[in-house]
Amino acid sequence: MTVLSIIRDCLDALLHPSARYDALARARHRAFIAPRLLGSLAAFAAFPVYLAMRGAPSAIEVAAFAWLIAPILLSWFLSRTGRYEGAHVLSSLALAGLIMSIAVTTGGIESFAAVWLVVVPLEAALSASRRVAAFASLLALSCAGVLIVLSQFGWLPVGEPSAAERGVMMAFGVASATLYAAGLAFGAESLARTSVTLLSREEERYRLLARNMSDVISRHQRNGAVQFISPAAETMLGMPVAQLLGHGLFDRVHVADRPAYLTALSDAARGEVRSVEFRLRREYPGAERSQVDFIWVEMRCRPLEQDAGRDAVREPDVVAVMRDVTDRKHGEQALDQARSAAEAADAAKTRFLATMSHELRTPLNAIIGFSEMIAQEQNLMLGAAQRKEYAQLINDSGQHLLSVVNGILDMSKMESGNFEIASEPFAPRASLLHCCNLLALKARENGIDLITDAPQDLPLMTGDPRAFKQIVLNLVANAIKFTERGGQVAVAASASGSQLTLRVSDTGVGIAPDDLKRIGAPFFQAGKTYQRRHEGTGLGLSIVKSLVALHLGELTVQSRLGEGTAVTVKLPLVYTPQAMASDRTVPDGKIATLMPAPRQELQDQPALVKKSA
Repeated sequence: MTVLSIIRDCLDALLHPSARYDALARARHRAFIAPRLLGSLAAFAAFPVYLAMRGAPSAIEVAAFAWLIAPILLSWFLSRTGRYEGAHVLSSLALAGLIMSIAVTTGGIESFAAVWLVVVPLEAALSASRRVAAFASLLALSCAGVLIVLSQFGWLPVGEPSAAERGVMMAFGVASATLYAAGLAFGAESLARTSVTLLSREEERYRLLARNMSDVISRHQRNGAVQFISPAAETMLGMPVAQLLGHGLFDRVHVADRPAYLTALSDAARGEVRSVEFRLRREYPGAERSQVDFIWVEMRCRPLEQDAGRDAVREPDVVAVMRDVTDRKHGEQALDQARSAAEAADAAKTRFLATMSHELRTPLNAIIGFSEMIAQEQNLMLGAAQRKEYAQLINDSGQHLLSVVNGILDMSKMESGNFEIASEPFAPRASLLHCCNLLALKARENGIDLITDAPQDLPLMTGDPRAFKQIVLNLVANAIKFTERGGQVAVAASASGSQLTLRVSDTGVGIAPDDLKRIGAPFFQAGKTYQRRHEGTGLGLSIVKSLVALHLGELTVQSRLGEGTAVTVKLPLVYTPQAMASDRTVPDGKIATLMPAPRQELQDQPALVKKSA
């Protein structure tokens, strides 16, 4: 341990508690106490030597030595109270008093001690207080004025020193004042160096904090203009901080969120603490202007504290902390979508139960009722024609039940990914005409014209012929079912490039816009359940949609309420299972993106498809 460290520890022990935890205040207090303690101790130690050399001192000499020892009291005052400016004021008074007492007895304004009056404001400059420096300057000027007045009116004590003594004393005064001023200069330089070092450390600390924080700190005016923004904004928004100053940040706020953004800043400027979420445009460095997106930001803003005596009239600025909450917002949106999907699934389950209870109960009642009548034919005395009619009704009801069950099984296979497609070459024109012929009788019974347009030159296609027939049967049967008597159903097929286009249009009831957005989901049927006039499980279009997607095709629907519906299906002329396996995720995507407006439920015809296949 060196002598300097021992002295430093001793000085730190004398510091007031208020200055021990502030590095700059600690340095200033130490710079005030150290020279005064050392000077007073040196004067106290030199006093016996002076007595031995000079002999009995005069009253003035005793007073001068007493005044030199007095600064130790100033050190004690600062150590006990911590009042740094007050200690400097007392020091200026003590120094000025010492100078005045010596100058009055040694020639007034012409005394060697008068030069020391210049040192008084220099010493006060170490206080870093304008009030103390001004007081010390006025005190020095007042002392000089008093000495001038005393010299002019001859009120000074008589006792002129010789020219040689005056020169020696003047040289001593100038030299001592210069040395003391030099000590003050070194002390000021030391304090300045300490201040710069502390400021550099503080800046480095805040710079480290600002650069490594993911949150963005900014200072705003009430109108939203940015005065300062931390470097984290460059990472968040992908642009230099200079472009965000002023109204640069406001220009990147989403137009719909700008009122909320400005309102939060205005409320914070009035003294309230506000939190707001809005979207900010993020730009990617080196990317085109079109390659931008918006991120969600949460901003907490509050008024910036300011000095009570400065800018008291002007509204305070606002300090804000912004945080990227895009992931949280996406999570909330995903949760909302999952909740909506769960609610839709629950509603679909309810519709399914209501529909199936009707679709199963009706044919089962017919089967049970007519079978009981046939079993009791002797009691009811049924004829052969009646028994045949009842048997046909039982068969029709059974076929309807089989159709419903087959539709549910096919739909479940498609949703689970277990539906197998048997790809083989076949003639689409023959399959189309066969399906239309099967449904021609039903169209005539309903009084509907069924028009088929299938060119002779339709090329062969590779795919699942059973699935193709099921698509055609469901679409055509559905169009017939929802077309009023006297209407028309048109079926047209054409080939273009590598695609086969199938279009089924009708002049039926059409679909409402609200139902058009939801139709295509399993078990969904247009209109309210209790208003339905047609039978069906709501699986027809779902099966068609899945079959088209499994063939990597496209399905679009156009419909107007009361004017009719047109369904267009585009299928590739060449389909192989390998293409499906290599692009396994394509069908789902195509269902979502290529069918924005699925049509209403279609008639289930799995039994007919299997028979015709």
